Amino acid sequence: MVGVVGFDDSSWAQRCYPPLSTVHQPAAGLGERAAELVVRQLAGEDVPPGGTILESPVVWRESA
Repeated sequence: MVGVVGFDDSSWAQRCYPPLSTVHQPAAGLGERAAELVVRQLAGEDVPPGGTILESPVVWRESA
């Protein structure tokens, strides 16, 4: 048996047959964090180097 998993949890994944399991990409959270960091930089604040980890749960459907 083979399982298929996509990435971004788009509405397309639900329309596939069988419905595609995916990793949910928190697009709104990514945008909010990016905007927050830009505003802080513009205000002259130090922004720590490195990345931000946001929760990206797997959405299990019939493909896996």
